[in-house]
Amino acid sequence: MLDEFKKFILRGNVLDLAVGVIVGGAFGAITKSLVDDVLMPAIGLATGGVTFSDKFLVLKTGDKPEPYATLQAAKDAHASVMAYGTFVNNIVTFLIVSFAVFMLVKAVNRLLPPVVAVETTRECPRCAMTIAKKATRCGHCTSEVPAAG
Repeated sequence: MLDEFKKFILRGNVLDLAVGVIVGGAFGAITKSLVDDVLMPAIGLATGGVTFSDKFLVLKTGDKPEPYATLQAAKDAHASVMAYGTFVNNIVTFLIVSFAVFMLVKAVNRLLPPVVAVETTRECPRCAMTIAKKATRCGHCTSEVPAAG
């Protein structure tokens, strides 16, 4: 059983997946920092000082009465809040990550050679139905067909 586990772990795609998860986690941290520390403050400045990460709606007052100056103050007072600003930040993060992955895939596809499609089917000369390229008899009309060249 140990040998099977060793073979499983040492297979290429398992190692590739592990590397992908580790790099993805690091990339996620970089993207989160980009959104939280660079983009959202700039957007806040452009919108007149609005900070999205601190936008919330109080659904139910907590231990201390309203108003709550910050989202953290509302959470500390055990108020039920809808933190829609955090949601906006997460949407922006998602869009940036998606765009970065799109650009990465596009760049890798340019580096790879084009995929040449291999024909695996052909048309029966008698009934015009699709048959396997190696077929010697049509499965639709049962007529013999010449070998594909």
